[in-house]
Amino acid sequence: MPASAGSLTATATATAAPVPTPPQATGAPGPARRRGVAVALAVTAVLPAAVIVATVAGLPGSGTAAGSGSEPELGATGHFFLAVVVVLAAAHLGGALARRLGQPGVVGEILAGLALGPSLFGHLAPASMAWLFPASSRGPMEGLAQLGLILFMFGVGQELAGMRLRGAATRALLVSQASVLVPFALGAVVAVPLYERYAGPNGSGVAFVLFIGCALSITAFPVLARILADLGISRTEPGRLSLFAAAVGDGAGWLVLAAILAVAHGSDPTALLLNGLVAVAMAAVFLGPVKRLLSHWAARERGGAASGVLLVGAVTAAATLTAAIGVHQLIGALLVGLAWPARGAAVAERLTSTAKTVLLPFFFFGFGLTADLSALHWDGATVLVFLALLTLAAVGKIAGPGLCARLTGMRRRPALVLGVLLNARGLTELVVIQIGYDAGIIDTRMLAILTLVALGTTVMTSPLLRLLKATGPGRRDGAEPVLAAPPPGQLAPRG
Repeated sequence: MPASAGSLTATATATAAPVPTPPQATGAPGPARRRGVAVALAVTAVLPAAVIVATVAGLPGSGTAAGSGSEPELGATGHFFLAVVVVLAAAHLGGALARRLGQPGVVGEILAGLALGPSLFGHLAPASMAWLFPASSRGPMEGLAQLGLILFMFGVGQELAGMRLRGAATRALLVSQASVLVPFALGAVVAVPLYERYAGPNGSGVAFVLFIGCALSITAFPVLARILADLGISRTEPGRLSLFAAAVGDGAGWLVLAAILAVAHGSDPTALLLNGLVAVAMAAVFLGPVKRLLSHWAARERGGAASGVLLVGAVTAAATLTAAIGVHQLIGALLVGLAWPARGAAVAERLTSTAKTVLLPFFFFGFGLTADLSALHWDGATVLVFLALLTLAAVGKIAGPGLCARLTGMRRRPALVLGVLLNARGLTELVVIQIGYDAGIIDTRMLAILTLVALGTTVMTSPLLRLLKATGPGRRDGAEPVLAAPPPGQLAPRG
């Protein structure tokens, strides 16, 4: 360009009035705006469903038994799709509101599932609930829930397979054992006087006591991972150590639960031993030959559509096989997650993410149909049982591993942060107590009480961490991580 032209252009640029840039063009919207948009979208999605529900609730005969002839007829297919809309909209609205309040999204999704059941909606408008969620639609939704659960458990297995120790192995193993054994022992002790009042039809003394201990010793691995990411402490020593302890604890908890279910079903010792040997052999096959076969397949397919089909087929087949040998089907899905190769992480992430977003809300809804919190009579004994279980659950998880970490050389505040992190139970405990209820080990009242304990311990985690100032990216509290980061591309669990 000639010099005169260049100087003219520069002069024009310098003298021209600056053009104001619209706020939305300056960059990506801030966190507050993004949260506002998410809530607005969720409200927009749920409004049609809310209008439909309100209309149904106001129909003549809505306060009486369903099927009086005044309700509009949609047919089984119409009812199913309407129920899907309502469940998904309520779950995502609840999750968005929970995140606005500084809680994991899973807390809001659980509460939404409870609200759609007899605890709230069925209590206020039983006929409307019966019309909106008839028996013909509950069966297909239960199928979606079970598919979501096994894919969720597959994702947990993937996360467990990615945990690596990098020194301080003794502390990590001791803390993981303390995080399980201390609350388990406290729960088993307090369960002894509760057996006569809260045991289910198949809840023998041993099965009931062991189950309560198992329920109190669970940590929700996916919820914990989401809390760590939200607070920016994933790479601190307490963060990595809590993930490892939760991984080991959850693995041990599922094995103990399998044994408890065998006891509850009256299996004789010989059959129990045989099932245990078959389960061990199955685990060896999955972690050996099957793992190598899947690795070769993933290298050849490179994330193609066939890998997704293989994944879903392997998870469902393993769940069927473990159920056939007397072990819970979720153990089979966990084994596939442990065996699935890192090269196939992209395919696994897409499927498990879809499962957690689209399918798990149906589990929360089904759980809400079972756990009727409105039926709980809050007399003095019930309040005392709830407070005792909540206190022991929190003290066992916070004090047990926290004290163990302190005795092995960790500083006071990081040790306390570690215990608080392990106190989050969330979805994993809901799955466990639902299994216990379905097996007849606990009754409806204990199901409701343990549901409140799971919610209470999860809700208190974030406020306690903020009180301890355990927030901020890169905060290390004077200690280096003892665990290696998960492999690149590995699924980050959704809370």
